[in-house]
Amino acid sequence: MSEQINMIELVEHIAGATKADAKLIEQVLKHEQTFINSAQEDKNGEVNIDSDELVDYILGRPGLKTDELTVERILDAEMDYLMDKGIAGYID
Repeated sequence: MSEQINMIELVEHIAGATKADAKLIEQVLKHEQTFINSAQEDKNGEVNIDSDELVDYILGRPGLKTDELTVERILDAEMDYLMDKGIAGYID
């Protein structure tokens, strides 16, 4: 993702869609970024992220007090935002 993402706008979008606390959203997004940064690229230079593995990774972080459904909703709302902005999409 080379495009700039307005993090305040993103967190506000996710909070509006999920009713989750902004601090929780920021924690989830931080752990998500760590997971993505450590993922291996394939021969085409692309990174494929398994959403179940991502959610499990996030839920396994110390100090994170939430449940699986909330994490999934946060990640779904983030993806909706990124797709609306033309920054990301799903691979079939």
